[in-house]
This record gives sequence, C-alpha cells and structure tokens, in this order.
Amino acid sequence: MRYYQLREGTPRLAAKTGDTLYDLTDAKPQLRTFEDLLTTATITDESLDTITDRLLEDATELSSDVRSDGAVAAPVSSGEVWAAGVTYRISEEARKAESSMEDMYIDVYDSERPEVFFKATPSRTVGPDERVGIRADSEWDVPEPELGVVLSDGEIVGYTIGNDMSSRSIEGRNPLYLPQAKVYDRCCSLGPCVRSAESLDDPHDLEMWMTISRDGEVLYDDSTNTGKMVRSVEELVDCYTSHNAVPEVSVLLTGTSLVPDDDFTLREGDLIEIGVEDIGTLSNTVVEV
Repeated sequence: MRYYQLREGTPRLAAKTGDTLYDLTDAKPQLRTFEDLLTTATITDESLDTITDRLLEDATELSSDVRSDGAVAAPVSSGEVWAAGVTYRISEEARKAESSMEDMYIDVYDSERPEVFFKATPSRTVGPDERVGIRADSEWDVPEPELGVVLSDGEIVGYTIGNDMSSRSIEGRNPLYLPQAKVYDRCCSLGPCVRSAESLDDPHDLEMWMTISRDGEVLYDDSTNTGKMVRSVEELVDCYTSHNAVPEVSVLLTGTSLVPDDDFTLREGDLIEIGVEDIGTLSNTVVEV
C-alpha cells in the first residue's frame, strides 16, 4: 500500500492499491495525515494496511490527475530527517575525491560504526514538485538520491524517496563543514508517498534511478540497486535510534550510489527526478537559496 498526502484545501490522506487511489479522509474524516494513521495503528494494535483495507469500501476513488500538478505534498511531517553516509562504494570514492582528508572516508566505509548525521527539520524539507535549494555560497552542488526509512517510535513502518541535497565544495574544504554542506533552506525533499513496510518485499533489492535535466536536455541518467549498500537498513536504524531520543515520527536516509561526474554542478532551474522501484518518482526543480 502507498500513502499520499494531498495538499489541496485541508490536509487529506490517500492510499493507492494497485492502480487505484482512494481518499481515506473521505471514509474517515479523523484521518487527515499519515501521522493520524500511525496513531490509529498504535491505539488499535493493527497494521497500517489492515486499517486501510477496512476503509477502502467507503473511500472515494480519486482520478489520476489528483497525483499531478503539485497536488501531492511531502508524505510525512517528519519531526526530523537524518541521513547515513558512505554506505555505497561510489559514495566513499566521491567523498574521497572532493576532500583533502580522504583517508577518513575509507575508515567510515570499512568501520563497524556507520556515519549517521542530522539532515533536516520539517521547515527545511520540501515535497514533490517543490523547489530544492542550492546554496548561493557554494560552487559545486549535487543531488543525492536515497531510499528513506520512515520510523514511528523508532520502528520501521514504511519507505519513501529522499533527495539529500549537498554542497560538495563546502564539505570538500573541510569535513567539519559537513553541517553547512548538508543543512540549509530547502536542503531535503521527500516523496511522493510512503510505501508500507509490510507491503515491500525487500528494501535491499530495489532499483533506483535518477535523471537531471536542464532546459529540456538530459544531462545525467543512471541507475543502481539498493543491494549495493554495504550496510543493512536495520543496522542503520539501530545506529540512529540507539542512545538517541528520536521523534515520534522520523525519516532516515540510507545513502546514495548515484553520483554525477566531478565536473557537474546543479544550476537554478534544473529538474531532478529520482525513482525507486515499488515506491514511485520524486521530482523537484532547483532554486538558489
């Protein structure tokens, strides 16, 4: 089951099963957000999809155009977004290439402890078809397409797509500048939906792809598989939640294996499209912030 947050008028929650999208708020007005559904699941001790299956008979079927033209918002109002780094070999190689202290990235890739860092608050996060940011004081900026793990009270409840926007020039000057390279206005996008964990067979075997277009011309087009991650989703979640007071709802991004060539940098107006098998496609344009 896929869950979408609709932005037209008051918040509305929709669920997609097969090729059909249903308005869950129409069936149960108290369910306006994905967080409302999570609360219901906690109270009833039932799974998200079990509750939704019961509501579909009374839910209105929505036309396909509801999912286009900016009608879909970020699927969760996550209290925090965190991210994991150097979880793919190509990411380790890219971080080495941009840094004057490359050995530290080899250590992280091979280390028992993964790199997990704070990424964004809700005010810094955008949804599908909104604009993601590149810093005006940065000369080298890239998107980082990632599988996002949606957590409720630290437990995995679903998966989404994330774009961990990054300033490679700022981080490359000194690894201590990582927060400035990663955390700023419009630095993260999430969407287009949450795929329930119970309906996704294996998060470690999903095709992922990204295209970057400028003025209608495709400048980057490549794909990978989450099976190339050196760490498991469970390992990354455990590192994030251990000894840490995590919010009731949070998202953990799991790292990227798609990195544009070193001579590429984003420009204002570029279109970034990130797809993950069995979840969907997240699209954003770029603006300077």
